[in-house]
Amino acid sequence: MTAATTPVTPLSAEDAKAFGKVGVLFGGRSAEAEVSNMSGSGVLAALKAKGIDAHAFDPGQRSLAELAAEQFDRVFIALHGRYGEDGSLQGALELLGIPYTGSGVMASSVGMDKITTKILWLAEGLPTPAYAVLNAQSDLNKVAADLGLPLIVKPPHEGSTIGITKVTESSGLQAAYDAAAALDDSVLAEEFVTGREFTVAVLGSGANARALPIVEIVAPEGNYDYQNKYFTDDTQYFCPAPLDAAITAEMQRIAVAAYRAVGCEGWGRVDVLLRASDNRPFLLEVNTSPGMTGHSLVPMAARAAGVSYEDLCVEILRTARLKIGSKATVTSKG
Repeated sequence: MTAATTPVTPLSAEDAKAFGKVGVLFGGRSAEAEVSNMSGSGVLAALKAKGIDAHAFDPGQRSLAELAAEQFDRVFIALHGRYGEDGSLQGALELLGIPYTGSGVMASSVGMDKITTKILWLAEGLPTPAYAVLNAQSDLNKVAADLGLPLIVKPPHEGSTIGITKVTESSGLQAAYDAAAALDDSVLAEEFVTGREFTVAVLGSGANARALPIVEIVAPEGNYDYQNKYFTDDTQYFCPAPLDAAITAEMQRIAVAAYRAVGCEGWGRVDVLLRASDNRPFLLEVNTSPGMTGHSLVPMAARAAGVSYEDLCVEILRTARLKIGSKATVTSKG
């Protein structure tokens, strides 16, 4: 993904200089640090190929004091999961006065919490699978009866393939709960929607947010787990997804509406299931700092729209800004 098939055209010296000194933040301390390293390495190489003065910075290895001392004019966040995608880093960057890519503190925090996200979507009348929040006192048999089997059990503050279990029998619910509870303080049980799996990348903010071509994901035996997502070539991707125009338009509409409801900006990705019985789309989650690896879906969707990996990185970087107390896009500190 990071190696272009044709030579990359650098920005003009003036345009590259306008970005100033750029930090690419990747690595971190979450369960997704390995993937973040791959994402960040790709982004760093892309920005350098464009002539931008870009530098790596791992907040999992270095302190906020060191981040401030670097005097970055802006940063590209290529962190995934906790401490990078959940609003905590975004808050630190606001305090340090360093413009950053992606969503702000509140949207990042909400987007990282699948339960709060669902509450917002349902309030907006957007379709999402039925769910229950589990704790150690929950009647798991009642949950299975209410949601039906199979169902999905997951930690609501981890990545979409971290700690997730498909439960086909009530007897498996306790083990699924225990696996998720080992990673999170709360556990989400979700109705299993049988159908096709898609993702919709979104760029921009507010009324200007736009959906890129839809990607369909066809994983081996329908198992789009961590290994199949990032480290094998067995999963198939189709972009633009083979859907009729009406379903495409509706899926893109609800994805952008979901993105806006959470308050996302800059870029993001909304995962959607299309129920087999009636071709009705259901929203699963929003990713406010999506992957940028060789298997990642936002770059795939951008390519289908005629935007190269390198140009996508520049477009995202161009939107870096401080979100609190400012509505204007920041171009540089100087």
